[in-house]
Amino acid sequence: MQGYDFLQYLLLAVFIVGYLAIILEFHIKVNKTAVALVLSVICWLIYFGKFSGDGQASVGVLTSKLGNVSQILFFLLGAMTLVELIDSHKGFNTVIYRLNIHSKKKMLWIVSFVTFLLSAVLDNLTTTLLMISLLRKLVPKRKERFVLLCMVIVAANSGGAWTPIGDVTTTMLWINGQLSTLKVVKEIFLPSLVSMLVPLLWFTCFTSGSHSLTKRDFQEEALEPGAKLVFFLGIICFLLVPVFKWWAGLPPFMGMLLSLAILWLVTDLMHHKHEHRSHLRVPFILTKIDVASILFFLGIILSVDAIEAMGLLKRASQFLNVHVHSPAILATMIGVLSAIVDNVPLVAAAMGMYKIETFPMDSPLWLMIAYAAGTGGSILLIGSAAGVAMMGLEKIDFLGYFRKMTLPVFIGYLLGLGVYLSMSN
Repeated sequence: MQGYDFLQYLLLAVFIVGYLAIILEFHIKVNKTAVALVLSVICWLIYFGKFSGDGQASVGVLTSKLGNVSQILFFLLGAMTLVELIDSHKGFNTVIYRLNIHSKKKMLWIVSFVTFLLSAVLDNLTTTLLMISLLRKLVPKRKERFVLLCMVIVAANSGGAWTPIGDVTTTMLWINGQLSTLKVVKEIFLPSLVSMLVPLLWFTCFTSGSHSLTKRDFQEEALEPGAKLVFFLGIICFLLVPVFKWWAGLPPFMGMLLSLAILWLVTDLMHHKHEHRSHLRVPFILTKIDVASILFFLGIILSVDAIEAMGLLKRASQFLNVHVHSPAILATMIGVLSAIVDNVPLVAAAMGMYKIETFPMDSPLWLMIAYAAGTGGSILLIGSAAGVAMMGLEKIDFLGYFRKMTLPVFIGYLLGLGVYLSMSN
């Protein structure tokens, strides 16, 4: 028993050190994906030490965990390929053309709501990257677009929380059966909207004047052949993924792969006769996919799975059951923590601590975790993939974001949670 306790503490220590390395990626100059992959292997090596005399049992546990992880990874791979396929056709420019607004207040509202809605259909990171590209064209001066960029982070995270395909943590809960499509949309939409509206109204009060804008940059970037068809068909395919799961009962990644196959067939039929359009076909698109992000999810989720298999999450849940009796307090804690650390392992840990037999599908705990993990990351700049991407691409200062955004975003986060609690009572 003492040896088993030692392995548990060793595993926990290794995970903490590895996770700190992920958080401090920009300081130690080591990519977080590499750290996550090394961390997952070491964690499972320690777990295998538990069964030093029976390696077959360890392999069986690892194989079962990998089956669940692979569903998330295939889903992400299909979604990222679809988004990249639309973007390569310049399909998103069909939205960009309509956002050339002079009024700063009007642009703030339009950009926020476009981001909020797009991230619900795509995902918050992809939507953020798209809006960065858009705002660079609309507002050339970085200082003038600071608030717009900050609101993109908030709107992308809020928008991603209320659909099963908008945020990877909500997707994880949906794929593993903790959430159903209609329930998460019905219950989380209004709280997510409130979490965005509070900082949006806050900055509306301090925004005035107009931008000097031009459509010249857009006119230089012509749409690729079939751009509008690929854009609208792609959005329809995204929306059909939860419908397919409800109708056929198959796992969500099957619906996403079917959607990818449909668009693959359509683009092949459109472009196969034209050699100069090879960059618009899926084989080329696959070379542009951010494989590092997929491998990061693989590493971090497998690491958390090793912690769960070792029994550490069960011990943590027993401690919380004794000291934290309210699901609302637990969800609030997860949301605040997600402002500091990545929300993927937080949600993965919660899924490991609280079994679906105790908290069935669509229980308030899972719904609140989906909301809190999705929107809580906006409280600090480093709390979400959208914020980290913005910090790297637009050189937004952590302290500058903290001074302007943290208070209104935190208020919006708490009010959104309050709206959910009032609706559920």
